[in-house]
Amino acid sequence: MAKKSYEIDMCDGPLLGKILLFAIPLMLSSILQLLFNAADMIVAGRYAGSASLAAIGSTSALINLLINIFIGLSVGANVQVARFYGAKREKDVSETVHTAVLLSLISGIIMAVIGFFAARPLLLLMGTPEDVLPLSVSYMKIIFIGMPAMLAYNFGSSILRAIGDTRRPLYFLLTAGIINVILNLFFIIQLHMGVAGVATATSISQAVSAVLVLNCLRENKGMCHLDLHKLRIHKDKLIHIATVGLPAGFQGALFSASNVLIQSSVNSFGSIAMAGNTASGNLEGFIYNAMNALYQTSLSFTSQNYGAKKYDRIKRILLLCQACVVTVGVVMGFSAVFFGKQLLGIYSSDPEVISYGILRLSIICTTYFICGMMDTMVGSLRGIGYSVMPMIVSLLGACVFRIIWIFTIFQVNHTLSTLYISYPVSWSITFAVHLICFVVVYRKLSHKSQPNFD
Repeated sequence: MAKKSYEIDMCDGPLLGKILLFAIPLMLSSILQLLFNAADMIVAGRYAGSASLAAIGSTSALINLLINIFIGLSVGANVQVARFYGAKREKDVSETVHTAVLLSLISGIIMAVIGFFAARPLLLLMGTPEDVLPLSVSYMKIIFIGMPAMLAYNFGSSILRAIGDTRRPLYFLLTAGIINVILNLFFIIQLHMGVAGVATATSISQAVSAVLVLNCLRENKGMCHLDLHKLRIHKDKLIHIATVGLPAGFQGALFSASNVLIQSSVNSFGSIAMAGNTASGNLEGFIYNAMNALYQTSLSFTSQNYGAKKYDRIKRILLLCQACVVTVGVVMGFSAVFFGKQLLGIYSSDPEVISYGILRLSIICTTYFICGMMDTMVGSLRGIGYSVMPMIVSLLGACVFRIIWIFTIFQVNHTLSTLYISYPVSWSITFAVHLICFVVVYRKLSHKSQPNFD
C-alpha cells in the first residue's frame, strides 16, 4: 500500500533521517505549545500580578495528576494503532481508532466533572496560600471544563503519530495557539478577567485544535478514517488500549503525585518562591517536551516494527533516539542556565522571583538530559509490549524515592536546593533500572515468532 504524503515508512530503509523527520515536528509542536503557555503566564504575570502567576503554577502539578491516567490511555491508543498498522490489519486499526476517539470524549466528560467539583478541596489539601487560593480555584475549574476537547486532541494526535504523521498536528496546534494568544490579550488586557481569562482562552483554543484533528481523521482515506456514525467501544480494542495505557497513565499520575508533594513543599516557602518555581518550571517545560518528542518517536517506531516483526531494527531505534535525546537535553539545558536571568526576566521583573528561578534552573536543567534518557527507555519498553514493568520501576525509582527524600533528607536540610536535587538523583536511578530491564527483554525478543497483541 502506497504511503500517504504525511506518513512515514517506519519499517523499511534508513532510520536516522526518518526519526528526525518524525521527531522535529513533534519538538516544534511541544515548543509552540509551551510558547503559548508561556504567553499565558507572561500576560498574567505582567498584567495581573505575581499572585496570578503563582496561582497558575500552583495548579499545574495537580491538573497533571488528575488527567495523566487518561493521557496514558492515548499512549495505549498510539501503540495499538501503530502495531496493527505495521501488521497491515486494516479492520483492527479502524476499530481501535473509533474506540479511542469515543473513549477520549467519555474520559473528558468524567474529568470535567471531577476537576470542577474537586478543585477547591484539593488545592486546600496542597496547602495553597490564602492569597492565591481563589485565583487557583477559578483557573482550575475553567481548565477542566475544557477537558473533553483537550483529550480529543491528544487522542487524535496520538493516532496520527502512530502512522507517522506529526506535521498536521503541528499545523493544528499553531492555529489554535495563535487564537489562544489573541484571546489572552483580549480577555486579560481589555476585559480584565485575570486568570479566568487565561483559562477561558486556553479552553477555547483546545476546542479549536480538537475540531481540526478530528476532522483530519474524518477526511483520512486510509486505515485511520473516522466515521462519526461508527463511534463505539470495541471491547477487545479497549482492553488492548488499557493494557498499555493504564500503566502509562498510572506512571504519569505517580510522577505527578510526587510533584504535587514537591509543589506543596515549595508552597511552604511563600508566594514569591512559588512564582520563581513556576517561571523556572515553565522554561524547563521547553526542554522536557523537546526531549519527550524522542520518547514519542521511540514509542511509535518501536511499535510499528514490533507489529511488522522486524525486531532487529528495535535496538537501533533505541540507540539513535538516545543519542538524539542527550544532544537535545544538553544543548537546551545548559542554554537555559546560561540565559537564565534574561529568560526569567520575561516572566517577572521581581529580582527575588528571578533569584528563586535561577536556583531551580541551575540544578534541574544541567541534568535534564538524564530524564530524557529515562523516558526514551520507557518508550522502547512500551513499544514492545512492556508497560507494567516501567510503571513499577518508575514508582519505586522516582516516586517512592522522592517521597522518602522529602520526609527524610529534606526535613533535615529544609532548603529548596535539597528539594530540587531529588530530581536528578531519582532520574539516574530509574534510568539505570530501565536499561537493565530493556537488555533482559530484548534478549527474549529474538525468540518470539509472533507479536503478542491479540
